[in-house]
Amino acid sequence: MYTYFWDEKRVYLVLEFAQGGELYKLLKKKTRFDETTAAVFMFQMADALNYCHTKNVIHRDIKPENLLIGDEGQLKIADFGWSVHAPTKKRLTMCGTLDYLPPEMVAGEEHRELVDVWSLGVLCYEFLVGTPPFEHDDTSHTYSAIRNVWFFRTLLFCGHYGH
Repeated sequence: MYTYFWDEKRVYLVLEFAQGGELYKLLKKKTRFDETTAAVFMFQMADALNYCHTKNVIHRDIKPENLLIGDEGQLKIADFGWSVHAPTKKRLTMCGTLDYLPPEMVAGEEHRELVDVWSLGVLCYEFLVGTPPFEHDDTSHTYSAIRNVWFFRTLLFCGHYGH
């Protein structure tokens, strides 16, 4: 972040230019990522979220549309519109994007920074499969799937394991 400013309605963050655009567009173009690319992106996201959480910032809307790609391929978290500085950690506001919401938020329970960790798991699945694990045409089914942790797809790996 270079700087910030505000007016009576909003806070504005001035960030570096992310030449690679949205990760969402790259994911849709490729359909899914190979395991090495997914692992690199997951490491970058875990590191970035760890930094946010050590500063008591909960993002609450981690998804491919809110991740930008820098000129060297590094991911950058964007759109802090739902984020909160939460020194006490616990929140009740239901916010974010349905496919990435954790069970506790869907159930209307208190949540803390672990909501971002849940979203990170959803991202990992989406990176490897190409769609979020709980996505369904009917939003009530999506809510139920998240609440009960039901997957609508089977995760298939391309690589060989155990060697």
